[in-house]
Amino acid sequence: MAEEYFDVVIVGAGLSGIGAAWHLQDKCPDKSYLILEGRESMGGTWDLFRYPGIRSDSDMYTLGYNFKPWKEGKAIADGPSILNYIRETASEAGIDRNIRYQQMVTSARWSSEEAAWTVATHDTTTGEIVTIRCKLLLMCAGYYNYEQGYLPEFKGRDSFRGETVHPQHWPEDLDYSGKKVVIIGSGATAVTMVPEMAKEAEHVVMLQRSPTYMASAPDSDWIAKLLQWLLPEKTAYSITRWKNIQYQRWIYRQTRTAPQRVRKKLLKMARKELGKGIDFDKHFVPRYDPWDQRLCLVPNGDFFHAIRDGRASVVTDTIAEFTENGIRLGSGQELEADIIVTATGLDLCVLGDVQISVDDRPIDIARTFSYKSMMFSDVPNLVSTFGYINASWTLKADLTAEFSCRLLNHMTDTGMRQCTPRLGDDERDMVGKDWIESFSSGYIQRKTHLLPKQGDEPPWVNTQNYVLDKKIIGEGPLEDGFLQFTNPAC
Repeated sequence: MAEEYFDVVIVGAGLSGIGAAWHLQDKCPDKSYLILEGRESMGGTWDLFRYPGIRSDSDMYTLGYNFKPWKEGKAIADGPSILNYIRETASEAGIDRNIRYQQMVTSARWSSEEAAWTVATHDTTTGEIVTIRCKLLLMCAGYYNYEQGYLPEFKGRDSFRGETVHPQHWPEDLDYSGKKVVIIGSGATAVTMVPEMAKEAEHVVMLQRSPTYMASAPDSDWIAKLLQWLLPEKTAYSITRWKNIQYQRWIYRQTRTAPQRVRKKLLKMARKELGKGIDFDKHFVPRYDPWDQRLCLVPNGDFFHAIRDGRASVVTDTIAEFTENGIRLGSGQELEADIIVTATGLDLCVLGDVQISVDDRPIDIARTFSYKSMMFSDVPNLVSTFGYINASWTLKADLTAEFSCRLLNHMTDTGMRQCTPRLGDDERDMVGKDWIESFSSGYIQRKTHLLPKQGDEPPWVNTQNYVLDKKIIGEGPLEDGFLQFTNPAC
């Protein structure tokens, strides 16, 4: 059987992959493409996670695509609504016809002689290894391991007689009504689950090692609703999107230039929401500056209300061990539990753990420099999507997809089959810096040694700045002296 060939192969049918396909169809209509998805359905994060209260922690006017207005009433949307949005996008554009499910990509080999990638996939239904060739490889596989979340070693974990659940693998039939629940963690997942589970549980305890910044905000945007009433749909969406982008940028900039002022304001808001009778300093005053880790969004103050009403509580301590009936803390106190939820984070992986090689030379991505935070030095015809840590993921995903289309069309126009980011002679001794700086979240810190490096000067800098990236990525010349276009078609 002849090996299949496509102009583009997209790895991943989540938010990024479906968006990349839409941009390809729009800007490169003459190019063929295929989406390879390791799971049995599209949606990525929004299909995988099913825990109570699953929702976005960014507003949908910026987490939504730049080409498809978000029409729902809530700006902070629940997981099923976001999944429907992704599916609707794929269905409307016919993208769903170009997806192959249960195809786990294991390796990608670039051949300069053939000017093509050979992508190997493991068919999880048949066990067969299938290979597909393509000109351009778009990695939209996300940034974490879908098979398992991060789970620290807990002494005595097997002795607990109740149920232990990780949010990444939530059982559909888990009944927590009338139960005592302990949620380990204080990130966005835990802060989301506490108020939702507290509606039915006897009591919910959020057990944290240290506090996190939390900010309450309405789950709807009255300005967006007013604009929708006054203006055409796409115009209203564009204006709301621009407004929210500028607000996100302003907030983040304030945390960098005036962290103590932002800290004071955030803590004042949280203290007001919680009222009296709580050891605020112990449970709600973080040890770090705002945005050294992501802020936790609390829509309509739901988390604060659950704590204030006594349906949930916060314990700040370390875990000594699991016991038959719950968790013994470092202080000696024992928390009783029927269910323990380990909201302990994600297990980060790079490029979906796909093994990459160029002309039979294995590539260690950690030894490469990141070109405009999308490509890798000396790796041809590969573009990777990794969103912002200080703004909505899709802002970067849209820019990356649009860049990929420009790149593909430019190669067609010039007759060149290969595009490779190369360090200049004066950059070969450049000292690599962490790809994401000044961000202390555990999922990044645990695996930062696996990420590519960034340099001191563009285009080797990971800016984490959408407005700057719009100029650098969206408007910057492709023939910039760093992207080398070679290997002309015969």
